Amino acid sequence: MTPIEDLAQEWLRLDKDASTREEITQLLSKGDNAQLEARLRKRIAFGTAGLRARMEAGFSRMNSLTVIQTSQGLASYVLQKVVNAKSRGIVIGFDGRHNSGKFAKLTAAAFAAKGIRVWWLEILVHTPLVPFSIGELHAAAGVMITASHNPSQDNGYKVYWENGCQIVSPHDAGIANAILENLEPHTWDDVVDEDNLLVESILGRVRDAYFKAIHRIAFIEGDQLSKNTTVPIRFVYTPMHGVGLPYMDRAIKALQLPESMVVVPKQAQPDPDFPTVKFPNPEEKGALDLAIRAADENGIDLVLANDPDADRFSAAVKVSGVWHQLTGNQIGILLASHTLETHRHHHSNSETTTSASQIAMLASTVSSRMLSSMAQAEGFHYAETLTGFKWLGNVAQDLTKSGKYDVVFAYEEAIGYMFPTVAYDKDGIAAAAVFLRACQRWAAAGIASPWDKLQLLYAKYGAFAERNFYLTTPAPAVTEALFDRIRGLGGAEETAAGRAEREGKEEAATHPTHLGPHAITRWRDLTTGFDTATTPRPPDLPVQRDVQMLTVELDNDVRFTMRASGTEPKIKVYVDARASEMKEAERRAQEVGELIVENWLRSGEEDVGPGNF
Repeated sequence: MTPIEDLAQEWLRLDKDASTREEITQLLSKGDNAQLEARLRKRIAFGTAGLRARMEAGFSRMNSLTVIQTSQGLASYVLQKVVNAKSRGIVIGFDGRHNSGKFAKLTAAAFAAKGIRVWWLEILVHTPLVPFSIGELHAAAGVMITASHNPSQDNGYKVYWENGCQIVSPHDAGIANAILENLEPHTWDDVVDEDNLLVESILGRVRDAYFKAIHRIAFIEGDQLSKNTTVPIRFVYTPMHGVGLPYMDRAIKALQLPESMVVVPKQAQPDPDFPTVKFPNPEEKGALDLAIRAADENGIDLVLANDPDADRFSAAVKVSGVWHQLTGNQIGILLASHTLETHRHHHSNSETTTSASQIAMLASTVSSRMLSSMAQAEGFHYAETLTGFKWLGNVAQDLTKSGKYDVVFAYEEAIGYMFPTVAYDKDGIAAAAVFLRACQRWAAAGIASPWDKLQLLYAKYGAFAERNFYLTTPAPAVTEALFDRIRGLGGAEETAAGRAEREGKEEAATHPTHLGPHAITRWRDLTTGFDTATTPRPPDLPVQRDVQMLTVELDNDVRFTMRASGTEPKIKVYVDARASEMKEAERRAQEVGELIVENWLRSGEEDVGPGNF
């Protein structure tokens, strides 16, 4: 094994950033080998989400050197895989976090050094503008420097492919290998400020087109806010110390609501330290406290929020004096309902006709089944995907390319919503605009609030309740052992024929038959590739052997998914219960959550932490 001192000297040889050089120099002088090992022994891993880590010196962290190395590898890979990559260029954007602008400029320099045109978004932008710009400019790829709603000390490097989607396998492995072949920095120059001929600023060009796309989805039914649908909607908005405000301002002007928005002043402007919140994530407890206080002070019953890079969207509604923060699933079903209704209205008044069976909507496997129930009732196509918008975006494109479907909407429970005609990724500004337009339509129809609309949907499609939580584990090996122990509970065995058909493995797949008093009616293991609903055929979703994920259906109309987080030491659990009445659905969700923890997660010898259960 290479001595840590040699790794430190290699870092100092490569790094030209004075601040991070000084960090390693200080650690060497102190003899802090523990910190040196943590920072230098392993490289920061490049995956389908790109990079995300704490900003400090070291090969395992986000810093100028690792950004240059990643950019050089990505540029090399793009040149190999994308036709006419040099002329088609790469879109580069950055948010308001510490060092985002610097990292973006270093990324631009690495691509320009390989002769690739750089489409430069010259001011702070929200993440969805990058994938939108890829489609608008027919670019070869895109990079957004952001860590979304991570803590302030983190940053990230998000990669989009030529189709405007986040990368999936095998591109992640190919890029990771290309990075290892391009570790020697070729340039530290600032090609952006030096007016390099390969760098072209594009913000004005793509921003106008982006808001035209939002206008089209907000007014798909074509009535352009006629007199009977012009309803004043007052609301409080917080960009959560991020970049969202100027984009939200522009979006609401198209809705003729510029005087209706009250902005939370302490959270209005980009601040990379996120001083008023513990975590800059609208889902976190307390994150909307200032916005709700502003709403109460102004007599307003609706709060809207974006996360710092404005790709996520959240909302809270005051009903009979009580505030309800809508879950990602609730917002998702509200947007889906509005989208379906407006598409039907649009096509009923146009020369072209589109039946419900030609419309498609998607949700990830950790999201509520309510969208599936709506699809069964209304006749549109529903597709389930693996977790994350890299899957939702790519599956949406595949469905569109098939020529059978018009994909109009997709969502995931973690407050992410996608409108494919804008971008094949989640978009918090587009979601906010469509949500406000929906509120206007509902109010014009006599539906007082999104909460009231939600109750109507529950009455029509069934009551769905969720119980989502996580528990912590000390190491990936502990997580893997826990999932393997759960697989062995109960002893139900895959048939020999099914086993042979599935993989030719010698050992049988086992799984529990019950969770507490409830029989398991379906067991889907996307780690081992076994699904009782499809055996001997493979599961209906892609198998990922390096990701722990189980989905279980019970005899009381409850379904839950357990998965190991890819970015944190957590086991995440998503419980979805259905019943005719909401109180019963909530009772079932709570009961099953408790059974999972007591009978499975904490019934073994693994060191499982408290989490948020």
